[in-house]
Amino acid sequence: MANLAKLFQRLSVTTLATDVRYTCVRPISLKSLEIYLNKPKPGGGKSFRRIVHYPTEYTVEPLRVTNLAGRDPETGRLIAKGIGGGIKHKYHWIKWVRDGPLEGPPQVEKVIDVIDDGCRTAKVALVAVGNEMKYILATENMKAGDLIKTSRLIPRIPVRANEGDAYPLGALQVGTLVHCLEKYPGQPCHLIHSAGSYGTVLRKVGDLVVVQLPSKQEFAFQQTCMATVGRVSNIAHSKTPIGSAQKNRELGNRPRSGLWQRKDGRHGRKVRRLPPMRVIPPPAEKAPEPLKLTLKV
Repeated sequence: MANLAKLFQRLSVTTLATDVRYTCVRPISLKSLEIYLNKPKPGGGKSFRRIVHYPTEYTVEPLRVTNLAGRDPETGRLIAKGIGGGIKHKYHWIKWVRDGPLEGPPQVEKVIDVIDDGCRTAKVALVAVGNEMKYILATENMKAGDLIKTSRLIPRIPVRANEGDAYPLGALQVGTLVHCLEKYPGQPCHLIHSAGSYGTVLRKVGDLVVVQLPSKQEFAFQQTCMATVGRVSNIAHSKTPIGSAQKNRELGNRPRSGLWQRKDGRHGRKVRRLPPMRVIPPPAEKAPEPLKLTLKV
């Protein structure tokens, strides 16, 4: 206790400096500045499942694919153990940017066809506008012949959008289901892509719009971020059983059978019989000491 009392006597309490010139500034290294300023662009990750051979310009022709089966394309070493086999599918190039006019009526597009894509879980819709054709993710009830709208205008009154329409978050009503959401304005729509997933517009706070993602986490986005109305197609994907090991192999999943086997041999694990049961008898009783009696005569 005496040592603690001496320690508290040495401590001196000073008031915090209110002037910015006297505040302590923590130095920041150039490496950390590069991390914050030069952020990597989205979509640069590696899946080690396939390589898609993209041409220089966008096209709706199915693209050629090279299956990697979980191996590094340069070294050939096995990186992802769970990937292997699979059927080689053609890749349909999705145009992730839904661009529309900033003023006036929205751009009307027509759905030509809705097809299955073996390289993704959701269905793909072929859309035409003017003399341009592109692929987008199909919504839950989208079918051939539907007309969808795209606009970047944020009106004073929220629009009543139909399924498949693309509008900024600020133009949609609260409670609208959305997918293909932009993280930042102008970037490709790289949020909420998987089959049957959707986000919900919860509320608007100033210039921000709060959206609940499929993970039930809530994030605030700028109101100019584009989003597609509706739920992604192929809702029964997560509830459909694979059915057989062969089908799972065709999907590109490497089987787990054969990974573990019982070791045998000189230095392996040996299966021995249990030792015989040992009966432990109770401790023996001590022999009674003889009594010696003496008699004085």
